Amino acid sequence: MELPLDHFRLIGVSPSATSEEILRAFQLRLDKTPDEGFTYEVLTKRSELLRLTADLLTDPESRREYENLLLNGSSGLEFSSDREVAGLILLWESGCPKESFKITRKALQPPQTPALGSSRESDLTLLAALTARDSAIKEQQLRSYSNAADFLQEGIQLLQRMGKLGEKRKELEEDLVALLPYRILDLLSRDLNDQESHKKGLNMLENLIIKRGGLEGNNTSEYEDYLNQHEFEAFFKQIKPYLTVQEQIDLFLELQKRGSLEAGFLAFLSLTAIGFSRRKPEKLFEARRIVKKLNLSGLDSMPLVGCLDLLLADIDAASARFSSSSDEKLRDWLNNYPGNNLEAICIFCKNWLENDVLVGYRDIDLKEVDLDSWFEDREIQEFIEKLEKKSNKIITKSNLQDQNIQKESLTKKISEDFDTKLGNLNERSLPWPGGIKKEYQKLDLDEDKFNEEIFKNKPIEFYKYLIEKIAEIKFTFGEFLKDREIISQSPYVIYLYAFLILFTFGLGIGFLRNNFKKSTLDEVSANKSLVSVEKIKNAPEKVIIQEPLNESISITDKPLVINSFKVEELTKTSPSLEEIRNLINIWLLSKSNYLAGKSEINLSKIVKSGLLDRTKEERQNDIKKGIYKEINSQIRKIDLESQTPSRLVVLVELDYLERIIKNSGEFVNETSFSPLKVKYIFGFSNKSWKLVDFVSGL
Repeated sequence: MELPLDHFRLIGVSPSATSEEILRAFQLRLDKTPDEGFTYEVLTKRSELLRLTADLLTDPESRREYENLLLNGSSGLEFSSDREVAGLILLWESGCPKESFKITRKALQPPQTPALGSSRESDLTLLAALTARDSAIKEQQLRSYSNAADFLQEGIQLLQRMGKLGEKRKELEEDLVALLPYRILDLLSRDLNDQESHKKGLNMLENLIIKRGGLEGNNTSEYEDYLNQHEFEAFFKQIKPYLTVQEQIDLFLELQKRGSLEAGFLAFLSLTAIGFSRRKPEKLFEARRIVKKLNLSGLDSMPLVGCLDLLLADIDAASARFSSSSDEKLRDWLNNYPGNNLEAICIFCKNWLENDVLVGYRDIDLKEVDLDSWFEDREIQEFIEKLEKKSNKIITKSNLQDQNIQKESLTKKISEDFDTKLGNLNERSLPWPGGIKKEYQKLDLDEDKFNEEIFKNKPIEFYKYLIEKIAEIKFTFGEFLKDREIISQSPYVIYLYAFLILFTFGLGIGFLRNNFKKSTLDEVSANKSLVSVEKIKNAPEKVIIQEPLNESISITDKPLVINSFKVEELTKTSPSLEEIRNLINIWLLSKSNYLAGKSEINLSKIVKSGLLDRTKEERQNDIKKGIYKEINSQIRKIDLESQTPSRLVVLVELDYLERIIKNSGEFVNETSFSPLKVKYIFGFSNKSWKLVDFVSGL
């Protein structure tokens, strides 16, 4: 057998050692015989090898010849079969335990396995145990904990197979257990591209915590002797930053199911972290649900839940949570804060997110929290707006006349709440640029507000306002009746609906008549005829977009035929009127084609699903009646009414012709408006503008 060993390493000297140094090292090696339990026979062979090496290196001629062999590329020493084990012992002693273990393990594998019960088998088995442990120690020194564990596991398996050295095997097993935290750290700290190692580390971490009885360490286990609770907490604090936020959520939720309260609290923090950093407000709801159910001793959850309420724009709830806190110091700080109470809550929330929530994750690096950007995010606004609409949608048939259907936008709601509570808040005292109040004032929408002073001396403006509100009431009640399918169940509701519109309209006329001069009332009556109805006969079968006469927007010279347009998303954050006009034209063209039964309507890229569903429902009703509609419309004028980062409203005047025809070809009815005034409402979601709704007949 050839071993990776030369005579200088065998005896433990450098190639430049003198004869005196060689003899001194030889004597030391003889005196320091391994006492781990090797047989007398193998130790005798070891002494013989040391003596032969000392004789060779102290003889000038023999040494010169050997050095020439080394210079010519000779490497390793050949050992006879009766000296192989002794040579392996000397290789281990020379500081090469890994090489010695690998060769020893191979020597114990079939068919090389020595005779059962022989001294050779005993010596090789003992050497395998010793070299496996020393190899693991050497790998630990290099911080290669996973490799160290591999050596220990191989040594344990080898001893189990040989059925020898039970005490040594127990030592290796204890070393392997003690090495577990370091192995986990080694596997998880590797690059995330090494998915196999990372997954293995996660599984080992979860198993370790479960065996310990959760993060609290409730179980007396094999790890208690070397990893007490204090040491485990230090280890977990070190390892946590190597886990992604989603990995921590999955781990803590699983541990919570097994009864770990501390894991439940950490799951709450992780869900809050992913919800805020990734703009996923639904995760905040999940976090709030978890922390409300926690019964963790010493935990005052009220301010934490209050922070979530604040992030979800529920200012009243947030203030109530903080007021209910059991922490007297926190309440005193809030009560004695020199600024507004809301400002104090915002500062608390910001510091909590920065110091306790958004730290200790591999994939979150958010050094400073900006609450402005959170509330400004369109997806956050849309999510909370949906929640508000959902909470306001509890309407029954029995109290239909008493319901006040509100369609508040998110930014308006937040603006009103913040304006009420902030008062004269000094924005410069806020810990982030601009301040909350400034942001929400920017997002405030005024198109739905009625200011009596503005209209006090302007009857024409008031009349237009009244007409617009009547149209919105008409649209709202019409959509409500469609959603509830009340029309099909009770035809009397139709009369109720008509009565409400006429009553509101009459109320407005009475107001005008009693509060303005006759000349003003005449002017209102003159302007009252905003919509003229006339029949347009011999309308073309295909809808064509023609150039508007009174619009300053430049368009192409060629008219656009219905079959030639291409539906594309409008992704600009601030689109031009030309782009909005093109989007409306595509909607009109596709809708007219669909209601005529000529094609399907595939506008999900630019139109919200609710509006598409209403159009499809209209077509299904026409099919049941055995009719179809031919619609010809073209834009005469388009004006921008209002625009925010997430909402855009335009007023459009159309030349509109609608013809109802039976499937047999028989003409049924024809309606035309010139102009027809329509308000189109657009929303920005999923990084593109979409048509959300429209109100016609303004």
